[in-house]
Amino acid sequence: MRAAKLDWPPSDAVLVAVLVVLGSALVAVILLTTPWQPLGKAAQQATVSAARDFTPAEIARSQAYRQAIVPPAYLALGVGLATALLLGLTPLGARLVELAARPFGGGWLAEVVVGGVAVALVTRLAQIPFNAWAEAVRRRHGLSAQTWGTWTLDQLKGFAVGAVLLLLVLLGLYGLARLSPRLWWAPAAVGGAVLVVAVSFLYPLLVEPVFNKFAPMPAGPLRDSLVRLAERDGVPVREVLVADASRRTTALNAYVSGFGSTRRIVVYDTTLKSASPDETRLIVAHELGHAKRGDVLHGTLIGALGLAFGVCLLALLVSWTPLLRRAGVERFADPRSLALVLALAAIFAQVAGPVQMLVSRRIEARADVHALDLTRDPATFARMQRQLAVSNIATLRPNPLEFALFASHPTAPMRIALARDWARLHGLPEPPPQAR
Repeated sequence: MRAAKLDWPPSDAVLVAVLVVLGSALVAVILLTTPWQPLGKAAQQATVSAARDFTPAEIARSQAYRQAIVPPAYLALGVGLATALLLGLTPLGARLVELAARPFGGGWLAEVVVGGVAVALVTRLAQIPFNAWAEAVRRRHGLSAQTWGTWTLDQLKGFAVGAVLLLLVLLGLYGLARLSPRLWWAPAAVGGAVLVVAVSFLYPLLVEPVFNKFAPMPAGPLRDSLVRLAERDGVPVREVLVADASRRTTALNAYVSGFGSTRRIVVYDTTLKSASPDETRLIVAHELGHAKRGDVLHGTLIGALGLAFGVCLLALLVSWTPLLRRAGVERFADPRSLALVLALAAIFAQVAGPVQMLVSRRIEARADVHALDLTRDPATFARMQRQLAVSNIATLRPNPLEFALFASHPTAPMRIALARDWARLHGLPEPPPQAR
């Protein structure tokens, strides 16, 4: 049996050229803008040791939680990916789109809208048992404050938000494919990049309020100190808000979201209850580091380039006839191919994930250095990292492969070691061992 040839038309040479340019630009941006050495050229000297800063009981608790949460998390990931591949790489997905759209007339628009929701819903439903298992683990370890009712509502909200974004993408892709079957990918790549920028700007205004209620932080010393901290850092902040995170979680956090006129400091109410004012300021100082360095814009640029590259790669793949036939369709412009599109998107996401995590860890380390530069308080920084790790039951001794594939932040022992290195470089006392 002869292997199928990659019989892409000669006119796709332009697409291949654009793909190479976008891929090269994406690699260059990542290599040139990622802070590979957050402390400059200084070598790390402090030992990364969980035992130095956490008690045996805290380490055991962290390991017990990890052992409990990993199975449902991995199963949800694996089942979701397997479902997407089953629907996308067999005629099942095309048949599902057709059946879902039939009660609504079975036309092009019904297949895109109803079929797209149906494929996404089947994939989400396949993951629900494992997501519920993970929620039960979080409750058992005291991390979740939700009822099953509020958890279900959050699942529905998450699916609804994702479905709206998905339908915008699918309507754009298939609408352009109908108008220009050969060159749809060019405006789609530009439109995808614009959508990434728009979502990044509008997310704090439209999406965050779906999951949390926000109220202005009451006037007082803490709010005044946070505003002064932002002013001293040269980061314009529109407002300081408190999120009602305690109705969902016991975890501590704060963040700076948005950019330009939508930028604001958001502090979890759990943080206000459990962290000292100095620790809260250090958490916010870390987040101001993201704003100061333009990390939201940086992530938006990488995301826009990545999506444009992904659209062009998708266009190249769906011009391969054997792949379309495997999915039960003859041409990409047929909306029944959308299950194939979602399967390919799932594969892209998994392949790109480790690179995203690597870049994220370096950016988070740079924000830690920024917080130390801004506050010059490595001792409180170390206490804050310990407090966050204990409250959030963070992984203290990760599996190296898991860490490389899935960790978006350095571990707490790594961050405390960074504080010791920073203190040494600046002639300040190093934070003492934190275990007590």
